[in-house]
Amino acid sequence: MAQASKQVQTQSQQQVQTLSPQQVLAVRLLELPAVELEDRVRAELLENPALEEGREEDNANDEYTGDTDTQSPEDGGDTDYDSLSDYLTEDDIPDYKLQENNRSRDEKPEEIPFSDTTSFYETLKEQLGELDLTPHQRQLAEYLIGSLDDDGLLRKSLDSIGDELAIYAGIEATPQELEDALRVVQEFDPPGLGARSLQECLLIQIRRKMERQQPSPEPLLKVERDIVADCYDEFTRKHWDKIQQKLGIDKDTAAQAIREICRLNPRPGASLGETIGKNMQHIVPDFIVETEDDGTITMTLNSRNVPQLRMNREFSDMLEEHTKNRANQSKESREAMMFLKQKMDAAQGFIDAVKQRQHTLTVTMQAIIDMQRPFFLEGDESLLRPMILKDVAERTGLDISTISRVSNSKYVQTNYGIYPLKFFFNDGYVTEGGEEMSVREIRKILKECIDGEDKTKPYTDDELTEMLKQKGYPIARRTVAKYRQQMNIPVARLRR
Repeated sequence: MAQASKQVQTQSQQQVQTLSPQQVLAVRLLELPAVELEDRVRAELLENPALEEGREEDNANDEYTGDTDTQSPEDGGDTDYDSLSDYLTEDDIPDYKLQENNRSRDEKPEEIPFSDTTSFYETLKEQLGELDLTPHQRQLAEYLIGSLDDDGLLRKSLDSIGDELAIYAGIEATPQELEDALRVVQEFDPPGLGARSLQECLLIQIRRKMERQQPSPEPLLKVERDIVADCYDEFTRKHWDKIQQKLGIDKDTAAQAIREICRLNPRPGASLGETIGKNMQHIVPDFIVETEDDGTITMTLNSRNVPQLRMNREFSDMLEEHTKNRANQSKESREAMMFLKQKMDAAQGFIDAVKQRQHTLTVTMQAIIDMQRPFFLEGDESLLRPMILKDVAERTGLDISTISRVSNSKYVQTNYGIYPLKFFFNDGYVTEGGEEMSVREIRKILKECIDGEDKTKPYTDDELTEMLKQKGYPIARRTVAKYRQQMNIPVARLRR
C-alpha cells in the first residue's frame, strides 16, 4: 500500500504597506501648491453635494443625538451609523481658513498677485487633447506632463514614475507603456519636450527638422545628428579636432554644424513659457513670513482664496429625517440613507484631509524658520546653515517623504523676496576641525573668485582651492571641481 504523501504547512510573516483612501487623499492634497489647492477644493464642492462653501455656525441646538442604527439594503443586517453630532460640531470648521478674520481690522492684508496667462501644463494638455488615445494612454501621458520640470525635461526615471502611478494613482503601467506615452509627449511642440537628457533634447529637435525636410533632408542635418549622437562628449568638451577625425568631415562642415547645434534650445519648456507669457506669471506663495524690526518672525499660510468648507445643512436634515422613520423604512429609503451617509463621510474626510495638510505645512515651515532663523532676520544667503530633508523630518517628527512633498512646488514670501522651499535646503561640509559650513556659502565664494579672474588666464582648480583655503574654506581640489561643475562652470581652458 502506497504511503500517503504529506503536505507541509509553513507560516511566514510579510509586511505589506497599503494606503487607505483617506491617506491617499491627504498625500495628494499635501503635494498641491496654493493655487491648485483652490481648484481642487472648488472641484470637490461641485462633486459632493454634502459639502458646501461657507462658515459653519453654532449647531449645538440642532445636533441629532438619536440612535441611527439601521439595516443595510443588501443583507438586512445591522449597520452602525455614527451620530450626526460627529458631523455637526464646530470642529468641522477648518480654522486655517479663518485666518483672514483673525487679522486686525487696521492691518492691511498682503496683496498676492496672480497672472491669468495659460500655464505650461495647460498648454501641453491642450495638445494632448487633440490626439486620439485610449483612456489609459491619456492618463499616462498626462502624468508624464505633470512630471516635467520647468525646462520641459523629464528628470525622473520611468521606473520611479511607474511606482508613483501604482502607489498614488492606483494605475498599473508596464515600462513599454510608459515608454510609448513618453514618445507621445516628445511629439509635442516645441521640439525637445519630454527629453530625459540634454543630448536627447537636442536629438529630438534635429530629428524634427529632418522629418520636416523629408524625403530629402539637408546633408548638414545628418552631420548635426551624428555629432550629437556619436560625439556628444567631444562636443561638450569642445574637442573639435576629434569630432572631425571621428566623423571624417572637414573643418568648415564641422564648424557650420556646431553653430547650428548651438542655436538649438536646451530648455524647450522655458521657451514655451516665453511664448505664452509664463515669464510674466506671478508666483503665488504658499507661506507668508514677515520679520519685524524687533526680530519677531511670524508665519501664516496663504489660504485666503481657498473656500471655507462646512457640511451641507440640507443633507444633515435629510439624514436626520430618515433616521427618525427607520422602523418603517422601505428599501428605497434605506438606499437613500446609505447615499446620504456615504456623501457625508466623503465630505468629512475631505475636510479632515485639508486640515491635516494645513497642520503638516505649518509645522514644516516653522521648523525651516527655526533652523534658518539668521537668514529670515538678515536675508543674507550666506547665512543659510546646512540643512537636509532628514533634519527637518527629525525636528517635526514627520517622515522624510512627507517633508519632500511639502518642499516640492511650494514657495514662501519673505521680506527679501519669494523663494522656493527647496532654496533653504543645502548640504553641509565639515572641515577637519569639525566646523560645519554651508555648501551654498562655499559655492558663492567660489563663483566670486571665478567672476573676478583674468579671462585671458583663468584660475585652475588647484589655484581656486588655494584661494578658498586663504579665505577660510579648507576644501579639497576634487570638491572644488565638483562644486564648479554643479554651477555649470567649465574648466579653466574653456573659460578663456
